[in-house]
Amino acid sequence: MKKSLSVTVLLDSATLPKDYDTSQEYKDEQSTEFHIIKTLKELGHTVSIIGIFDDVEPIIQNLKENRPDLVFNLTEQFRNIRWLDKNIAGLLELLDIPFTGAGAQGLFLSRDKAACKQILGTRKIGVPKFYILHLGKTVKVSKKAPYPLVVKPLMEDASDGISNSSIVKNMGELKARAEWVHDNWKQPAIAEEYIEGRELYVSIIGNKRLKVLPIRELYFGDTDNNGPVMATSRVKWNKKYRTKWNIKFDFSVLDKPVASRVARVCKKAYRLLYIQDYGRIDLRLTAKGKIYILEANSNPDLHHFDEVAKAAKKAGISYPELITRIINLALARYRTSH
Repeated sequence: MKKSLSVTVLLDSATLPKDYDTSQEYKDEQSTEFHIIKTLKELGHTVSIIGIFDDVEPIIQNLKENRPDLVFNLTEQFRNIRWLDKNIAGLLELLDIPFTGAGAQGLFLSRDKAACKQILGTRKIGVPKFYILHLGKTVKVSKKAPYPLVVKPLMEDASDGISNSSIVKNMGELKARAEWVHDNWKQPAIAEEYIEGRELYVSIIGNKRLKVLPIRELYFGDTDNNGPVMATSRVKWNKKYRTKWNIKFDFSVLDKPVASRVARVCKKAYRLLYIQDYGRIDLRLTAKGKIYILEANSNPDLHHFDEVAKAAKKAGISYPELITRIINLALARYRTSH
């Protein structure tokens, strides 16, 4: 790649005020966007910013008039709708501009929890049994449904809509939680089998050749006293809550054969779901050694303190090196397709 690139960073409206002066420094030091923009500049790249709001015309005009060498795509929604993130990638594909991360296809497949599991299940990858609970329809599941079930929004991520109440033990609780999802998230719910086991996070970088980074784990502490047993929104984002229940995110300790098997399954899922450049697979490993993939994450968070960056650091890849690798992967992928 060229030593210095013109890089346009696409930011969500949630992280950028509509009247933001893009000629000014981006100052939210707690955000992923700040660290990436800062790192890109430190690497010698020329950086511009475009905010994604509710109109695509300014985006198209800006990118046509100021065509960058690369777009660093950090968008996760459009018009505050998460599952429209794929359309931003689709727009970049139509404009024929190189960009980081998954394309429209990969974003759709990892966003839609049912589609993801259906694809993986057909290739003999372990996934929880699940049921789609559609808006405006009677909530029904098989009489042989393997309770407890976990009920959550079909198209969200970052543990949004997931709490301890998401675990339901009977049809009455299932109906109540599904209706809550329908009312609050305005989308279908998915009810999936609760899998007891260790929760692992497997970060991967690459396209043709995949590198599995050191595996992370969510360690649950005080479960004997009705403590949390899954990655709820509070577990993920509330440090005081984690301290209360002795919960921590740390590196996993696995026997080498088990770690190798986990890596193989996750690489297979990564390819099947068209994840590009970097991604993260979340799974449960049962006491009997069975692997169940819970979620696949295209374009996971790249914050200094999140799973991908921590795993990369453990592998000897500094944060600037991680960002550089993602850029190189995106540009190589674009050159290969042209």
